[in-house]
Amino acid sequence: MAIFKPTYALQSVLEITPQALKNLDIKALVLDLDNTLTTHDNPVPADGVLDWIANMQKHGIKLLIVSNNTAERVTPFAEMLGLHFVPNGAKPLPKGFRQAIRELRVSKKQVCAVGDQIFTDILGANLAGIRSIFVYPIEPEKSTFFKIKRAVEKPLLPKKYNRF
Repeated sequence: MAIFKPTYALQSVLEITPQALKNLDIKALVLDLDNTLTTHDNPVPADGVLDWIANMQKHGIKLLIVSNNTAERVTPFAEMLGLHFVPNGAKPLPKGFRQAIRELRVSKKQVCAVGDQIFTDILGANLAGIRSIFVYPIEPEKSTFFKIKRAVEKPLLPKKYNRF
């Protein structure tokens, strides 16, 4: 089903390069938090994420986090990264994505959402009318809810990487 299909699929955010984004006329990324930039409930970015963010910013790529988490969870993490954020993003509803696009001051065609979940990040990006990059989760979740969600999502996962 096309509504669950990402525009691109990569192993990790670290594979996204400023040059690839420039080639696609993408000027901003809307980033998911948990299992995209760090593991669930972890206050520290995954290895390489700080350098990746610095490189993106050095090349003029705007970054903003949209998370379904509360401000209490997102604030310290976003501040550590020096990024603005939208908490309680209500993904997959387009609300959080639309707010991010307004804050980033870019057109829909110049923004791309990045996340690890088909039913929130990718569906939400498609409903908001923006491109998306699916990245595989940093690590498997431990809760029963996520195990079930991942099992249901599995048939919809990209069969291969759809690189830039």
